[in-house]
Amino acid sequence: MILLSPLAAIGRSTMAMLSAIGRVTLFMVSAIRHLLTPPWYPREFFTQLVHIGWLSLPVVGLTALFTGGALALQIYAGGSRFNAEAVVPSIVAIGMARELGPVLGGLMVAGRVSAAIAAETGTMKVTEQIDALVTLSTHPMKYLTAPRLAAATLCLPILVAVGDSIGIFGGYLVGTTRLGFNPANYLANTVDFLEFWDIASGLIKGAVFGFIVALMGCYHGMNSGRGAQGVGRATTNAVVSASIMILAANYLLTELFFTA
Repeated sequence: MILLSPLAAIGRSTMAMLSAIGRVTLFMVSAIRHLLTPPWYPREFFTQLVHIGWLSLPVVGLTALFTGGALALQIYAGGSRFNAEAVVPSIVAIGMARELGPVLGGLMVAGRVSAAIAAETGTMKVTEQIDALVTLSTHPMKYLTAPRLAAATLCLPILVAVGDSIGIFGGYLVGTTRLGFNPANYLANTVDFLEFWDIASGLIKGAVFGFIVALMGCYHGMNSGRGAQGVGRATTNAVVSASIMILAANYLLTELFFTA
């Protein structure tokens, strides 16, 4: 019996993980179905556009600015070992557009938006506001989940595009003021080496990450436990699960887009 205890623990953990994956998958399918079928709530959708998109611009912009500057310094320091300092503009642009822009933008929005969605919907569940929506013949998935999924999926690519631009500008500032690059040559190298697919792949990643952020926030909020402790746990779980899923999805999408 003692020897079987570790195996039983592994079995319970595996079953719990598969059960959680199944619940999230069913929730996702139901959310997409409600998103694609009427009725829709455009007022709630535009409200979420402001909360998710516009109000996330400062944190995404500042993150991208300092990341672009730090990336330029690191690439210059590494490239100087091989007399390859000239690659700084192109690597900064490609790195921001392909990876750092989408991933850091997704993680920043996950920390801000997933937590807010989970806390809001979890509080609504605890205070029985979701039950009140059902009483008023309003489906909670249509009124709460669908607008947030649509808004996050639409906003994240825009935030990623803005973050890419600001990050490249941060690298430009550091390169021209600290590393001695000629401004015209820096911009020319950035434009010459940056391809359309570099930008498009990052925007596609942004849309996927936005869907993940809203999905995790809504799922954990809708399944929140009772009381303040349950809402706090749901908020934490939403941010952690969204961040992990963003990193995993980033690897899978990179494998899909850039592996020959």
